[in-house]
Amino acid sequence: MPRILITGAAGFLGSHLCDRFIREGYEVVGMDNLITGDLRNLEHLFPLKQFTFYNKDVSNFVHVSGPLDYILHFASPASPIDYLKIPIQTLKVGSLGTHNCLGLAKAKNARILVASTSEVYGDPAVHPQTEEYWGNVNPVGPRGVYDEAKRFQEAMTMAYHTYHGLQTRIIRIFNTYGPRMRLNDGRVLPAFIGQALRGEDLTVFGKGNQTRSFCYVDDLVEGIYRLLHSDYPYPVNIGNPDEITILQFAEEIIKLTGTKQKIIFKDLPKDDPTQRRPDITKARSILGWEPKVSRAEGLKITYAAFKALPTEVLHKQEHRDFLGYARK
Repeated sequence: MPRILITGAAGFLGSHLCDRFIREGYEVVGMDNLITGDLRNLEHLFPLKQFTFYNKDVSNFVHVSGPLDYILHFASPASPIDYLKIPIQTLKVGSLGTHNCLGLAKAKNARILVASTSEVYGDPAVHPQTEEYWGNVNPVGPRGVYDEAKRFQEAMTMAYHTYHGLQTRIIRIFNTYGPRMRLNDGRVLPAFIGQALRGEDLTVFGKGNQTRSFCYVDDLVEGIYRLLHSDYPYPVNIGNPDEITILQFAEEIIKLTGTKQKIIFKDLPKDDPTQRRPDITKARSILGWEPKVSRAEGLKITYAAFKALPTEVLHKQEHRDFLGYARK
């Protein structure tokens, strides 16, 4: 069976990718230093002989014994509260971690797909965002550690492709949601649902007219799978172009949860992107991909997953301490 290394395996996206590649008949090697990941996302896989897990930081030297056919590099803090609390680790995993994974791919003659982000576009002056847009990023702002780490990651990946002839793939991920998201990760969806379930008012930054586009995790994983097995080495946007304002989204969450909370407004954090919508023309034409799960359907599944969390998890103080952070 083909063998794949997935870094960031215990995270939200990484764990769903492990599930998908196990189902596809792969031997999966998961790797995570658990700085933001959670082993509970993988515990259902530990009894399987085709799954192995290493508790390792890819920012240090990475070695995996035996052959590897593919590498998915998804190790990185991916939410504002994380990369604002651990900025150095965020920069290191995007630079040193990417270098180590590319070196491993070269040594194993493996194809590697790296997880980039819509954040490379910064606060965009082009809407919707195409892969040809170079972005509008503040390198010394509070989000710069994440944005610039991912931009550097893309540059290093392309250097390995052009100089070493390495088979590389780059995905630019737009806002994604689904089960296994952390309540306190600073993203708008778990923040709103968590507040609704705790009976708190929903916090909207600014006037709420900034926009986001939300893609359900199963759709994203399908796009990743297709891109990995394509012949296209350049960045590809994967996301749902169904755009909505944050204020409209807050109203949707209140309707979904049946709660009576108010919406309260706070100052807009520095460098919070005002618009976020992917142009997925390349994904459609190259991969034959587009999202299938509607936001209404995906939110019902996600809300049910959050509602099933133990009461003590839902009401942890830390879930109420992050609400001043910029959101994705």
